[in-house]
Amino acid sequence: MKALLVLVVLVVVCGVPTVGVWLLGRRARVPAWMVAVFLLAGWVTVVVGGGLALRAQPGLFPEASPCHGVGAPVSRYFPPDSFCRHDDGELRSVNGPAAKFVFWTATGTVLAVPVAAFMRRRVPPAPGPDSLMGASRADRRG
Repeated sequence: MKALLVLVVLVVVCGVPTVGVWLLGRRARVPAWMVAVFLLAGWVTVVVGGGLALRAQPGLFPEASPCHGVGAPVSRYFPPDSFCRHDDGELRSVNGPAAKFVFWTATGTVLAVPVAAFMRRRVPPAPGPDSLMGASRADRRG
């Protein structure tokens, strides 16, 4: 019964928003690859951001926390980061630059894809070779 509950929660939390964004994007005639990139970057942003924000927090094993024995954990949710507040009052980040780079790259992609989709819809299609020559295919055949 517990596994079924977890499955239902995963479908509601992850599946419903993903399907909703996919259907809205397709209804707006956004190319499928743009919607897929948006969804992938969005989920990467959520997962990496959550990891960055919660890294210093003690979970099941408090002694595995980077702040165990040196201070109290402090989290900031946006921009996501975790800190240890040391005994002297200094905050020191426990996250490295690689995870922050992944987060900001994914966030930038999430923000850029809708702008690109909007611009793609606003720009008229480029003229093909037939329109440049001044004759259509039907005129050239007969």
